[in-house]
Amino acid sequence: MYFCYMRLAKQVFDFYLNSSLHVALAVFSLSWLTLIEYEIPFDAAVLFFIFFASITGYNFVKFFGLAKFHHRSLSSWLKFIQLMSFICFLIMGYFASKLQLKTILYLGVFATITFLYAIPFIPKKFYLDTQQNLRNVSGLKVYVIALVWAGVTVLIPLINNNQLLDTTVIWAFAQRFFLVLALMLPFEIRDMQFDSIKLATIPQRIGIKNTKIMGLVLSLLFFGLEFFMPEKPLSKLLIQLGITLLLIFSIIFSRKNQGRYFSGFWVESIPIIWLVLTLLFG
Repeated sequence: MYFCYMRLAKQVFDFYLNSSLHVALAVFSLSWLTLIEYEIPFDAAVLFFIFFASITGYNFVKFFGLAKFHHRSLSSWLKFIQLMSFICFLIMGYFASKLQLKTILYLGVFATITFLYAIPFIPKKFYLDTQQNLRNVSGLKVYVIALVWAGVTVLIPLINNNQLLDTTVIWAFAQRFFLVLALMLPFEIRDMQFDSIKLATIPQRIGIKNTKIMGLVLSLLFFGLEFFMPEKPLSKLLIQLGITLLLIFSIIFSRKNQGRYFSGFWVESIPIIWLVLTLLFG
């Protein structure tokens, strides 16, 4: 009986990860942190829109090819994820109706980037693999993801709350961009054994050691930019220092043959941990 419960728990946990619920929670956390940073009250419309849009967008990117070419032989779990994604899409539409028009216009930019990230559209002379999309343009993937994450989690919550986009917002955007780039590196190292050499990912181009050095630099930039922002209470600064150290350790201990949940759960949990610590002690 114990093993049955454990197997069920593992299946539920794997579904939680595979269905993009965990990564959506990470995006949600970063978005809420932006509101906290600018002392803006909890904005349910924009935060839940971002959460459900993240599930929809990530599952669209991950499973578009499978659903397109293997729709008759999809496994039951993938069909369930498709159904869940459709429901999330409908809920996303509901929360979108609560957003300001200017927010939706800005969201359109990031939605377009996400769409082009998955859909083949690039002339053959510009792509390096069988899929003609942004995801497969040499060396571009992590920067596209970081750009979208930074834009959605920093700019969108502020725009929807009529926050002036001043120089502090630019620093916050850059800080978030560096954070997401650093978070992506353990995934890049893990996927070296699966990625086509034509993708020219960061570890493929500069090696694992230099990728880790790059991650350390990005982590320090993430923390260092804090001193260009409005002054924070010491508690929040210490929390951010702790998150920076956690990020550094995650990068240092990354390897090609890492544990199944190291990147997919633990690394992606860093934004969630940041939010929880901020809510408890910030």
